[in-house]
This record gives sequence, C-alpha cells and structure tokens, in this order.
Amino acid sequence: MTFEEARAQFAVFERYAYLNAGTNGPLARGTVEAMAEFNRRDLEQGRGGKAYFEELLALRERAREALAGVLDVAAENVALVGSTTNACNVVLAGLGLTEEDEIVTTDVEHFGLLGPLLASPARVRVAHVRDVAPEKAPHLVSEQVTSRTKLIALSHVSWVTGNSLFPSELPRRQELPILVDGAQTAGACRTGAAEFDFYTVSGQKWLCGPDSTGALYVRDPERLRVALPTYMSQAAYDVEKSFTPKPGAPRFDSVWYAPGTLAGLLAALEAAPDWRYERVAEIAAYCRRRLVETGYEVVTASDQAGLVSFSPGGDAAEKAARLYEAGVVVRDVPGTDWLRASCGWWTSEADVERLIDAL
Repeated sequence: MTFEEARAQFAVFERYAYLNAGTNGPLARGTVEAMAEFNRRDLEQGRGGKAYFEELLALRERAREALAGVLDVAAENVALVGSTTNACNVVLAGLGLTEEDEIVTTDVEHFGLLGPLLASPARVRVAHVRDVAPEKAPHLVSEQVTSRTKLIALSHVSWVTGNSLFPSELPRRQELPILVDGAQTAGACRTGAAEFDFYTVSGQKWLCGPDSTGALYVRDPERLRVALPTYMSQAAYDVEKSFTPKPGAPRFDSVWYAPGTLAGLLAALEAAPDWRYERVAEIAAYCRRRLVETGYEVVTASDQAGLVSFSPGGDAAEKAARLYEAGVVVRDVPGTDWLRASCGWWTSEADVERLIDAL
C-alpha cells in the first residue's frame, strides 16, 4: 500500500489538515462502512439467536488478537476495555492498595490515569518532569520510590509535552509493578508493552477505531484480583459461593462491544500499513523542524513519537479555534500556552505546511 493509497482511505483529509489523533484519530471509510453494515444487520435481523452470538464472540477474539498484535504480546494477556481510564480503574481496583501504600506518578499525566490514582486510598507521590529533558524522567521518577511504594504509574508518552517518559529505563524492583498509559503510543510507535506489568491502549486515537474501545495488557493475570467483574469475567459461578475467573487476561474484559463497534475496530486495525511507525517518526520530525525554522518554541524533544507540542504565542485556545476555522485541526493543552499537533502515518507534508501557513 502506497502512502497515497493509505491516505485516500480518510475522507476528512479532503477538507481538513487533521492533526488531532492524540484526541481522536480520523475514521477511515472502511471503518465506517463496516460499522454501518453490522448496524444495518442489527436493525433488520435483530440481536439474538445462536448464530448472532457465535459471530459476535468470534469478532471479539479477532479484535483481541489484533490488539495483541499492536502490542506484540500474546492474546491471552489482553483484556478488552472501553478506554485507557477503564483499564487503569481495573488495575487500581485489582491491586487493592491501602492508606499505608504509595503510588509514584508524574506531573504530565492525563486525568484518565490520575483519576484512578487519586481515587485510590494510597498516597500519590509526584515526580516533576515537565520542564526537564525527557531522558531525565526515569531518574526523577525513581527518586520518588520508597519502601511504601506499591505501584509506578505513568505515561509512555505524555499528552502534555509529547515527550517519552522512557518507562523501560526505570530501575526494576521485585514486587513493584509498573502501569503504563499507552494512549499516545499504541498505533504511533512500537510500545514494548511486554516489558511492563500493565499497559493500556486507547482504540479511538492512533489506532483510528470507534469510540469506547481499548485494551489492557496484563503480564501475569493471576497476580491481579478481579475486583470489577463483568459477565465476561467468569468461566463458571456458584450463586452461594464465588466464581471461577476465565483463564488469562480475558477475565478483566470490562465492556460488551456492539457488533458494529467490533467490526469497525477490526477494519481500522487491519487497514494500518506495515510502514506506519517509520512514517510517524518521519512526519513528526518534519513538523518539529518546520515549526523551529518558522520561529516557534517547540516543547517536544526530537525523536519522540507522534505528538508535537509548541508555543504559538498568545492564547493557545483562541489560536486553536482560529486554526480550526482555517481548516487545521489541532488542540490546545490545558494549563499551558501550548498547541499540540498529532502527526500520524496518514499526515502529509502539505498538512504541516497548511498548519504553518495558518499560524
């Protein structure tokens, strides 16, 4: 598949320079058509019968295998969830932390991760990494670890700065799990998810899937309690006793996807070209270079992932709104004066030049 053929899957590019996959990725024609086909079948044939549920369960397993492929892990270690936040809640609930415990995180995390951390009774210790070189993040995080630390939870790539926090370089300590928020990496770069205890995926961002889709990688499912069970969690149950969890990470499945959602997710995952990661690195570097050449202060260091955060000068929210009117879709980063451009494998140099011109 050539770049032009891959890009032609997305109708939105006929109108916009769409640089916001860090929020929601563009939907391809094939994704929407797959969703519409299954929704039409539900309308005309109903949502019941043995064949219906057999097909739906088969679609679920195909989606699980495809998401496992994105992470380069075994499908038996992947749970289907509704979002990264959903995945983080599954992990925090299952760990059962107490007021005597501590969690280490950073000051550049999304509330999708912070919310579950703050809802936990454990004390949250924060490493301040926003204004330092990204390669210093692992050391600053490790400095916050104490004998009471029971979890390190952080992004692989920050939604704020666009910089990697290099979680693979964190010092490892036996019995200290690491939860990685992969919302800004899965589909944008290789994740190395198997290195960590838990790794979350957002399906609607860089994977260009439907809303309310995602995954949770669990390295050792037997070590995490099923604290938020769903119907999909059990292999068997006794109404007067307990239930037997399914083998592997599917015990943590937390959402029952509609057939259209599954079909759309599969279509999106199967449409991604083999060269996507190389292209993301190439076009993000191009975007960063052009912003620097034009005189803008770029926050994101070189050689990160697909996000490029920069200061446009002035009110970032107002500039984002003005850019949208000019046909360029980016977002402002709350609490800063920065804009953030998301450069995906579908992004062209012309999209970047349109951003520069509109600025």
